[in-house]
Amino acid sequence: MEMNAVLQFLDAERNEEEGAESIRARIRDVVSRLGFDYFTLVRQPGPESPASDIMLEGQWPKGWPDLYVKRKYATIDPIVRYLGHSQRGYRWREPMEAFKEDPHHKRMQRMMADARRFGLEDGYAFPVHGRRGLVGVLTVAGRPVELSPSEMAMMDALAKKAFWELLEALDPDAHERISRPVTMPLTRREMETLEYLGYGMTSNEMGATLGLSAHTVDWYMNGIQDKLQAKNRHHVVAIAFRLGLIS
Repeated sequence: MEMNAVLQFLDAERNEEEGAESIRARIRDVVSRLGFDYFTLVRQPGPESPASDIMLEGQWPKGWPDLYVKRKYATIDPIVRYLGHSQRGYRWREPMEAFKEDPHHKRMQRMMADARRFGLEDGYAFPVHGRRGLVGVLTVAGRPVELSPSEMAMMDALAKKAFWELLEALDPDAHERISRPVTMPLTRREMETLEYLGYGMTSNEMGATLGLSAHTVDWYMNGIQDKLQAKNRHHVVAIAFRLGLIS
């Protein structure tokens, strides 16, 4: 495994004048030198990254994306679904094991069998997180490549550096929005409410514990949701965990 290629990429200081094509060439070079046949570096679809423009760099085997769409694998793709469970890179076999009791497991197996027919015998996914959650992922695949724990850690670092450098070159506004530091001026009562929410308590249960009405708890929750720019209470908890506000 030519991990020196990764070290060189990580050590290289980006020139402010360097354009996206140069960064893309460096990413393609390091992935190729690592022995992977295919890769993609994508933005997470959502408010900060339109679904129509999520691909930053890379390619899949010819015909694979068409079959993937035709058979609607996006709805059950274990590799994508596992992104919500992992804070680090993982091999494709991990999600298959994690979802072995899933009702869609047979379709997942069929998807992986189809992928192997296109030369995607094995692969790894390396999620990239910003302050508000998952923002992108580097996927490398092709012939089986064995990565040690230390090499996995280096690939995690590679994914982060490649993603942020390329995003800054392609879309400086999006880069600034999703990478800026987040300050959360929560009041003591809001922090208490947030902590109990993390335990899965309802408004009535929090109110009984705090000596407040459920209506007052809801008022605090609305304020927390606005400050975190969250869509709902589940999103509040996810963001709070990511920011270290609750544990």
